[in-house]
Amino acid sequence: MADLAVRELPLFPLPDVVLFPQEVLPLHIFEPRYRMMLRTVMDSDRRFGVVRWDPQNQTCAPIGCCAEILHCQTQEDDRSNIVTMGQQRFRVLNIIREAPFRVAMVSWLEDEPPAEPEALEQLSGDVRTALRDVVDLTGKLVGKPSELPDDLPDLPRELSFWIGAHLGGPVADEQQALLELTDTRARLQQEMDLLDQTRRQLAARTVLKQTFQDIGSDGAEPSPSA
Repeated sequence: MADLAVRELPLFPLPDVVLFPQEVLPLHIFEPRYRMMLRTVMDSDRRFGVVRWDPQNQTCAPIGCCAEILHCQTQEDDRSNIVTMGQQRFRVLNIIREAPFRVAMVSWLEDEPPAEPEALEQLSGDVRTALRDVVDLTGKLVGKPSELPDDLPDLPRELSFWIGAHLGGPVADEQQALLELTDTRARLQQEMDLLDQTRRQLAARTVLKQTFQDIGSDGAEPSPSA
């Protein structure tokens, strides 16, 4: 059955977690209210909304991502381990119930059709190159070759979601901003800027590392003569 444009959706707020479409998110469900939520969604379409929770301001982000339960294993104490995958993004229109768990009325969020598809494909290719450079340079720095996954998305929108989900470090603010964009080109451009900055930093560190290695090699004592 096709999804309605507006629907009720149980919400699962998570501190500094931003779920992107097509990304896997394992969760451990232990609070009583979320155990109840889990039973409810398992009896319906196995979907709930993941929204970023700001502990400092005690607020939820206005845009989140619907999670579909792929696997659920409930233990004897009623705690559950579940594996979910991100589906559509949504905008929270209003909270319609707070107890026993939060339920919101949401509308689905989609990217706008690209105005210049060829330019978008070119940018997507540039982003893939920058991503590959970052992975290669990181591997050289740590002394362990790294490779991109074989299933890296080809389509620009899906690629932008993948990169957003795999940004390293404490970058929940940046991830939330990327999730909320409805322009694929703008999302890829922001990611290109981040990747290019990282690439430059890694390249500089690689040169510095090689310089110190060369100095150490030049300053080595000669082996004693036989």
